[in-house]
Amino acid sequence: MTRSRFFKPRVEPALVSRIVAWRRRSAADLAADAAKMRWVVVDVESSGQNPCSDHLLSIGAVAIQDGRIRFDDGFETVLQQSHASDTANILLHGIGGQRQVAGEPPDLALTRFLEYCGKDPVVAFHAAFDKALIGRALDTVLGIDLASRWLDLVYLAPGLLPEIKERCHTLDDWAAQFGIINHARHNAVADALATAELFLALYPEGAASRHEPGQ
Repeated sequence: MTRSRFFKPRVEPALVSRIVAWRRRSAADLAADAAKMRWVVVDVESSGQNPCSDHLLSIGAVAIQDGRIRFDDGFETVLQQSHASDTANILLHGIGGQRQVAGEPPDLALTRFLEYCGKDPVVAFHAAFDKALIGRALDTVLGIDLASRWLDLVYLAPGLLPEIKERCHTLDDWAAQFGIINHARHNAVADALATAELFLALYPEGAASRHEPGQ
């Protein structure tokens, strides 16, 4: 089989071997101790709220391993756009028009993201949105799928803490509940960091529920 069956023509040849190496990585052992696993916490910024038609502008991610945020293990990219998003959108996330147009080539940015994630599980708040945007970009640019398991805190948090779910709906709500401060809301890395802190705050609740009498 030729490479063209697997990779889109726009992929730089130098990236093909890196993508092949990513494909060959072993999948994460989801039966392993969750406290020791590497979790990739992701957030994205986009040109709008429709993941089926709007564009992926940036990806930010941080890793959790051994129950701690690895500040030496992060990821950030702004993907190059053919044209800037509208002014209202730019005011939301702060990624200016020049920065969008001068961003990282999408094939390189997405290859680096694959390498960063490996096959580890991915955590997000409103994961369906992030997964759809990233998945569409990967399919369009590289012709592949991330192939990671996703965990959505928008469902996990109220499931673990039903007594407060009526007053907590957004990431900001849950962050405030746990005293998590986000100094740069709608920055992908800052939002990923806040999501990672929320995940760690929720983890004791999950651990307790798994060790209740009779479980």
